[in-house]
Amino acid sequence: MAIKMRVLCYTGKAKLKAAAQMIKADYELSVNAVDDIPPAYPCNNERIVILALSVKNDVDDTLRRFLNELTKARAQNVAIIADGKEAGVEKVRSCLATGGANVIDEVLYMNIGLFAGKNLTDDESAKIKAWTEKVVASLA
Repeated sequence: MAIKMRVLCYTGKAKLKAAAQMIKADYELSVNAVDDIPPAYPCNNERIVILALSVKNDVDDTLRRFLNELTKARAQNVAIIADGKEAGVEKVRSCLATGGANVIDEVLYMNIGLFAGKNLTDDESAKIKAWTEKVVASLA
């Protein structure tokens, strides 16, 4: 499926980065479609940007500045995969509201422990694929 999509990571957790790579492979995205925040190449007229984030109760300054600049011209829609707390995700949502991008309501929460390993389990992979398909289908 051809869709202009980016997956941006703000995490040190290998499983979230593996999820980003899996989405890239599933949707046959370009080489630079998966990047860290702040990205090496800015978002420009993306149909959707998926943010893979590790957030606690607050948003640190680097992430906050990036989210505030994510305008509708850069990303029409934003979806969130989060390892963290709902309070942190709500602060991410409020930062995104500043830029004006449409934030997809359904957030995919992944509770990744400290010693979770690098590889996604079959259940985690299936959950991510189902969520991504649902999000992309909602854009049509």
